[in-house]
Amino acid sequence: MAKKKVKNFTKYIIWFWGISLGTFSLIILLFLSASWGGLGALPTFEELENPENNLATEVISSDGKTLGKYATENRTPIKFKDLPQNIIEALVATEDERFYEHSGIDFRGTTRAVLKPGSGGASTITQQLARMLFTGQKSRNKIKRVLQKVKEWVVATKLERQYTKHEIITMYLNKYDFLNQAVGIRSAARIYFGKEPKELDIQESAMLIGMLKNSSYFNPLRRPKLVKQRRNVVLKQMNRNEFITLKEKDSLQQLNLGLDVHKEGHSEGSATYFRSYLQKYLRKWVKENPKPNGEQYNIFRDGLKIYVTIDSRMQKYAEEAIEEHMSNLQSYFFEEQKTNKTAPFYELEKSEINMILERAKKNSDRYKRLKIAGKSKTEIDKIFEKKTKMSVFSWKGNIDTIMSPIDSIRYYKYFLRSGLLSIEPESGHIKAWVGGIDNKHFKYDAVAQQKRQVGSTFKPFVYATAINQLKLSPCEEFPNIPYTIPKGKYGIPEEWTPKNSSDEYGGMLSLKGGLAKSVNTMSARLVDMVSPRNVVRLAKSAGIESRIRANPSIALGAVDLSLLEMVSAYATFANKGLRVTPMILTRIEDKNGTVLQEFIPETKEVLSEESAYVVLDLLKGVTLSGSGVRLRLPWEKPGYVTGHPYKFTNPIAGKTGTTQNQSDGWFMGIVPNLATGVWTGGEDRSTHFEGIAKGQGATMSLPSWALYMQKCYADKTLNISLEDFEKPENISIKIDCGEKPDEELEKESEKDKEVEPEPEEDTEF
Repeated sequence: MAKKKVKNFTKYIIWFWGISLGTFSLIILLFLSASWGGLGALPTFEELENPENNLATEVISSDGKTLGKYATENRTPIKFKDLPQNIIEALVATEDERFYEHSGIDFRGTTRAVLKPGSGGASTITQQLARMLFTGQKSRNKIKRVLQKVKEWVVATKLERQYTKHEIITMYLNKYDFLNQAVGIRSAARIYFGKEPKELDIQESAMLIGMLKNSSYFNPLRRPKLVKQRRNVVLKQMNRNEFITLKEKDSLQQLNLGLDVHKEGHSEGSATYFRSYLQKYLRKWVKENPKPNGEQYNIFRDGLKIYVTIDSRMQKYAEEAIEEHMSNLQSYFFEEQKTNKTAPFYELEKSEINMILERAKKNSDRYKRLKIAGKSKTEIDKIFEKKTKMSVFSWKGNIDTIMSPIDSIRYYKYFLRSGLLSIEPESGHIKAWVGGIDNKHFKYDAVAQQKRQVGSTFKPFVYATAINQLKLSPCEEFPNIPYTIPKGKYGIPEEWTPKNSSDEYGGMLSLKGGLAKSVNTMSARLVDMVSPRNVVRLAKSAGIESRIRANPSIALGAVDLSLLEMVSAYATFANKGLRVTPMILTRIEDKNGTVLQEFIPETKEVLSEESAYVVLDLLKGVTLSGSGVRLRLPWEKPGYVTGHPYKFTNPIAGKTGTTQNQSDGWFMGIVPNLATGVWTGGEDRSTHFEGIAKGQGATMSLPSWALYMQKCYADKTLNISLEDFEKPENISIKIDCGEKPDEELEKESEKDKEVEPEPEEDTEF
């Protein structure tokens, strides 16, 4: 009997060791199979050395600030030295307490997770990194998850051999998707707190580390209370691991999340219109500048560094100035439209208004999507007439409302648009670019994309041609009487006799007075003296690239140009007659910091230094006694809309412009080291103020220029010049006319309005 019992016991021992050794062998075989690629391809040595990432291309301002990014994933990697100690401590305390003790696999944590499901601790930081980099999301199938886990262990072990602990932490935090366009710790810190990672406080770092458990669930923009609870768990873990004291933990747990959200989408952040323009340029650049292996760079994945000429401070001031003035100007426009039966349009029949709305409908993204989906015209019309939930723009913030798409189109027609561009004349560097009032709702760029009639702001090119060609002095006088260019001359079909906007004539008028008061008879006389063709030549040489018809009406600004062209050409006057091609880029680097291209400006002499200075002297007269004098008036006057009085005392060369029916208001202003232009108007030329008081350039655009320059001057780090323009030696043209500034002239100059007839025949350049 005893022999039988011993024999049975031996059988159990054999079975035990057989199962144990078999299981162990199976595990060994499983790991060997995984390491040989039997469970799917494993990363190669090269892939481990350079794990594939979708790295955002970063747009960096001239003063070293990130303006925005181009990305499929908004990830900008940082180095370990740029991580704060508190975020490393929070990560280790919460996700992997024995991180510095294991070699990729925490067997104690794994055993605990197996024996006590739900206790946590199964995945180390290295394993989580392995999953993010190479094995994908967790599988819900238990068998597949086990096999995936084995693969994670193998990859984690390889990662531990290949990288230091610091490198693994850095890779992990650079890779994780914190949601809301925040991929990687740097993007997360910037988006949720408006900070660089190094600047994060303990509780801010704890919130971000808390999101690692499941960022979709612990989303601070959707579940702030839940995220706060999770953050407090992280703080508790930091105290448990002696990274913070109990007193610190209790104090920090009482704090709110303290979010300071800065979204980094393509329609959000700083310089949005500029970044859209830059993106188009970069798409062309990558085709012309391939990688060494012949492939094209991908601006959304290759982590390029794009160094641009924009100054983040000046860009901020420009955006603030436009917002401050336009929100105020819009309130006047809304008030005026209450009595306009065809609001927001003037002088249009119902059929013409319907055509405008129909054209806008067909240009909308909604219409294009419906056409692609195969919807008929009848179906599309019904959809545009049906009321639906939407969020619409307002100067007090977006409004959630119920509105039909066609009504929303008409609603947006009420809004006046504006653009501002600022260029450094000597270098050609574009320092600020505001293409509109809101990039999300108004995509059309008023700086480079849009071309509108420029009115009197074109007159300086007529004067410049006369001065450069005939050496005319600003003091030279001509009769202020109607001036006629006969039929047939320059190919015009009818005789041309432009009227002064004030309808006042008589006496003698100097060139300086003629430009200051924007007298049309003077411009007509000068264009005839030098010929329209020569005016066009000079304008083209100064940087205007658009089609210009060489007929007399250009003397009054009967030409459609972009703000970019106008400011660039005006900068030539400030740069002593030397044209510098506008620059938006200084260099492009790859993700490793290798310089791929550096950019240098192109220069060209347009007119003599003496002539350029004389033109500036004429333009200074505009702000001393002409349509721009309100920049200097020390008292407040009703009707000046925003920010008055401005009280500028430094030399400013400027020119206002107002086109027919007040459809466009312009102001161009120059100081020695900065040329800035502003345009304001409706999307459609029939959207405008009814009268000249609010509709002129001095009211619509000059205030934005003034507010912008006030902010720039207040920032002493910018060194914007307060000095006069440098006078050439041995100047031969008389510029001192013995005149004194006369502020009463502004009353006349407020009627700065031009009517531009279109001749039937013209010569095109």
